[in-house]
Amino acid sequence: MKTYGLGRMRQAFRCLAAWRVAALLACSLVFLPCGGLLLAACWLPLPAVLHAKGARSSVVVVDRNGQLLRELVVGSGVREEPVKLGDLSPWVVPALLAAEDGRFFRHPGVDPVAVVRALGQALQHGQVMSGASTLTQQLARNLVSRPRTLRGKLLEMALALRIEASLSKSRVLEEYLSRVELGPNLVGIRSASWHYFQKPPSALDLAESAALVSLARSPSLYDPKRRPQLLERRRLRVLARLRDLGLASAAEVERAELTPLRILETPATHGSEHLSFALAERFGPASTEGARLIKTTLDATLQREAEAIARAAGPMLSAHGGGAISLIVLDNLKSEVLAYVGSPEYFDSRRLGANDGVVALRQPGSTLKPFVYAAAMTELGYDPATLLPDLPRDFQTPTGRFSPRNYDQRFRGPVLLRQALASSLNVPAVEVASRLGPPRLLSALRRFGFASLDRSAEHYGVALALGDGEVSLLELATAYSALARGGELQSPQLVLERSVPGGEVLVERPHSRARVLDARVAALVTDMLADDAARAAGFGRDSVLHFSFPVAAKTGTSKGFRDNWALGYTREVTVGVWVGNFDGTPLREASGITAAGPAFHELMLAAMRGKAPGPLFDAAGLSRVEICSLSGRRAGAACQHRRLERFIAGQEPAQACELHVLATTDAEGRLTDPSCGGAVGGAARPVEVYPTEFQNWAHEAGRAAPSRQVSPTCPPKSLHEASGAPRVAFPISGQTFAFDPDGPSQQELVLSANAAGARVRFIMDGRDLGERGAPFRLPWRLALGEHEVMVESDGRQSSKVRFRVR
Repeated sequence: MKTYGLGRMRQAFRCLAAWRVAALLACSLVFLPCGGLLLAACWLPLPAVLHAKGARSSVVVVDRNGQLLRELVVGSGVREEPVKLGDLSPWVVPALLAAEDGRFFRHPGVDPVAVVRALGQALQHGQVMSGASTLTQQLARNLVSRPRTLRGKLLEMALALRIEASLSKSRVLEEYLSRVELGPNLVGIRSASWHYFQKPPSALDLAESAALVSLARSPSLYDPKRRPQLLERRRLRVLARLRDLGLASAAEVERAELTPLRILETPATHGSEHLSFALAERFGPASTEGARLIKTTLDATLQREAEAIARAAGPMLSAHGGGAISLIVLDNLKSEVLAYVGSPEYFDSRRLGANDGVVALRQPGSTLKPFVYAAAMTELGYDPATLLPDLPRDFQTPTGRFSPRNYDQRFRGPVLLRQALASSLNVPAVEVASRLGPPRLLSALRRFGFASLDRSAEHYGVALALGDGEVSLLELATAYSALARGGELQSPQLVLERSVPGGEVLVERPHSRARVLDARVAALVTDMLADDAARAAGFGRDSVLHFSFPVAAKTGTSKGFRDNWALGYTREVTVGVWVGNFDGTPLREASGITAAGPAFHELMLAAMRGKAPGPLFDAAGLSRVEICSLSGRRAGAACQHRRLERFIAGQEPAQACELHVLATTDAEGRLTDPSCGGAVGGAARPVEVYPTEFQNWAHEAGRAAPSRQVSPTCPPKSLHEASGAPRVAFPISGQTFAFDPDGPSQQELVLSANAAGARVRFIMDGRDLGERGAPFRLPWRLALGEHEVMVESDGRQSSKVRFRVR
């Protein structure tokens, strides 16, 4: 018994030893890997990218309402955007946990329960049935590549433990949601939200959140464009899991399940690239600001319409030999850019589409004329009824003699300023520029914001009135918008706000306004630009510049037909269009009205859609006076054609019409005074009597004018001009001129006269200034004070004209 008992005891001890060995081996298999993982976690460094603040590699550009315009990729070409939990919808994180890691807040980076479950399923089925990776492990795998081996898996787990030991759970979620791949070249929940739903992640609902986190499992497998049915099934499983985990109520899940999956295509843009790229370069990831979202002033709906108009203009452009069109719309109240199309197709390298026609410098043609006449009304006291010559003229320019011609090659003789502007006549505009002088004209244009005109006044000369300089469509639209605001200039705003690192939102303040033109002068210019009857002589009635609501509009064509323009405004918006070729190739049989006009008309209709047009200008401070339609002065008894004209109150013309008189003739058809005895020709009748400078034109035009000869025995007392006496044509008696202290030290006034003789002598303040031949003009250096000027020709003297320089 004793021997047997000793043997059993020895056997028992041997069994106990074996059990201890087995137990130790089992503990080693369990605890040594855990200990090894802990040691490895302590030894592994935290990935450097988690120390960095995070360089942005893409920027989202949205319209004024937050609608996506473009998502721009920089650097690697992968669209990725860091997010903070505060940037997200409250449904994103619960949906993510339901989809990927329901025990996220109860494990240290590795989930032992999931590991045991995965091992048990693998042993039972002989293959891997489910993964055990936590969100933290997936983040680790994203940050550091590893081999797909057991050793690689252990390193992943160790790194996950290291990340969880160093970062908060919230930070882990932020890093994961910023880096998870959710589609082709789409990294992060923010990029995916904009790409698939065209909204920020803060605006995602439960159904959309479940769809996006479903993509994390396999973006290619659940691609919504190729396999929407698979994505829908996966989304429903995520929603059910949300309900089971208590992360969403049954009612909330049911509503989400009934919400159809609507994946929005990222809209193709053909114009906003120019603005988006420029803003991204200035504020985006590569800049010091690193903005991740830029909210522009653009209106996405109007922007799309503008882009469609630009594309639709293609056949017309081709017919005229053109390949480029640029468009812009400004909101006049806030001076915000509502639509911006730099070219029809940014990526059309054959037509140089990457060029931005909104800011490119081109010759503006006649689009500068409103500002020429505004300067004349301000500096020279002109008004819409000022009589101007549309006659053959030669002007001296820095490059030689300049003989302007109208677009239709016709000369209309005497025209009023209203018709000259509305019908875009060239000769009167250059004449007015000559009277202003290039320095004063250039100074006036720069006040309207034309900073691109940076050469000297002598460089441009009087041809500046016809656009002999280079400006941008943006500058033109800004200047026209100033007219719409009654003479107040305000630089246009392109950005409303931008989000920068740290979540801070920087709001852009509007630019301040500056008065650059008297509101009453601006109102008169606007009234003339909106006068369809006044522009009928140049463009016909009901052209593309005519609308069912009041619009002030102007076209322009540069020399050589390289640039065509159309600009205009209502009370609410300003619209600008440029047409041409970026390589400077001239257009064929095209002008502003034919090439740029149609697109301008369509864009103005689009910009005004849904708006109630207000009064085009404020008529306060203006008066209306009946004038002679030919002379522009107060209508007299002999004036048969009359109309009402607007003037600045208190500056109405006092002078009666001198171009119409009641006259009789003698037997030879010579003009006589009705009071003379023996006069023949019957009762006095209205006749037109033109100043000397217009008489050749009147004769060639066949105007109903009396003979230029007067009766030697009974000359008409009322016809001072017909007597052959010379006359000072400019300045006009009573005018006041301002010496510009910011202008050049030597500022000039161009004196002009009318006379029948071959030479005219100018006399200023009793001092002989010298003689001039036709067209009888003489530059005179401005001098402060009161002045008197008169002219002499063939022994006859004109009346004295008094004016003042202050």
